[in-house]
Amino acid sequence: MTKKSPNPIDKHVGSRVRMRRMMVSMSQEKLGESLGITFQQIQKYEKGTNRIGASRLQHISSVLGVPVSFFFEGAPSGMPGVQGFAEGGSPAYVSDFLATSEGLALTRAFTRIVDAKVRRRVVDLVEAIAGEDVPG
Repeated sequence: MTKKSPNPIDKHVGSRVRMRRMMVSMSQEKLGESLGITFQQIQKYEKGTNRIGASRLQHISSVLGVPVSFFFEGAPSGMPGVQGFAEGGSPAYVSDFLATSEGLALTRAFTRIVDAKVRRRVVDLVEAIAGEDVPG
């Protein structure tokens, strides 16, 4: 018997749940308590191993303070050439980056920089370190 791999939409929604939970500095345990489930169930949702039902997703959106549509932003459509929810959205690598603790920490710190010139210099520095030769 072969193990079924998670559906790409379920993985995407789960990663968005994780990203938002981390953005509001909430533990898996705390989210689970708010929903009346275990942190292990939250882990399964975030990995896309278990699908999140509609009513549960509505409850999660309420607890995390975002509309349900937030979890579908940038989602793969599953159909070649059709963008669906992802239309006009950010590339997948942006969501993937923001779903990491480093991505969230960097984003939080960066958005606290008030001076636009300093922000630009930070971007220039990171591009130089990464070896990017991107014109600004």
